Amino acid sequence: MRSVPEDRDLLFVRPWVFIRGVPSMKFLPPEGPPEVAFAGRSNVGKSSLINALLSQKGLARTSNTPGRTQELNYFVPDGYSGEGADLPPIALVDMPGYGYAKAPKEQVDAWTRLVFDYLRGRATLKRVFVLIDSRHGIKKNDTDVLALLDKAAVSYQLVLTKADKISALALPKLMDATQEAIRKRPAAHPVVLATSSEKGAGMSDVQDAIRSFVEPA
Repeated sequence: MRSVPEDRDLLFVRPWVFIRGVPSMKFLPPEGPPEVAFAGRSNVGKSSLINALLSQKGLARTSNTPGRTQELNYFVPDGYSGEGADLPPIALVDMPGYGYAKAPKEQVDAWTRLVFDYLRGRATLKRVFVLIDSRHGIKKNDTDVLALLDKAAVSYQLVLTKADKISALALPKLMDATQEAIRKRPAAHPVVLATSSEKGAGMSDVQDAIRSFVEPA
């Protein structure tokens, strides 16, 4: 049994590092530690959320240009190579955004295949956090991804991003509507989280969910 040298409570205290960008499935790191992935439409705020979770500005590259992330980007706590006997307790994966129509079709198709192949075929993938922009709610391409996750029996949880961009009265209604929309989906976690990377709201809730997949030392 592999050892886990750091306590769950220290997981988000130590620095994290980027270890690998994966442009295609053949470049995936060997399966070992549990992984949690972040999926969502282009420009939904995946990279910003990861930076806020880890309290490290600029770790995950952010851009106002949709479609900037074109690889599966792996992050682990500092001090782990991601390979060998001393494996990280968990890895975070920033996935390419889906639903960006302005890129060349060949590029969009390649990103889509990479995302879907990863979701279907990664045994160490414990949960996918599907990010939904609070200003827009669940869209058709989000529903397509949820259907894929249900079919593949991959556990996922919806995370509302940019929650500070809508009114305090609208947010509870949006959370209720979102929970109702996924209530009968077999692979969906029933609790919807609301976050703001800019304000730091909801980060502890996402961190707690990630900690649940770290094996006790």
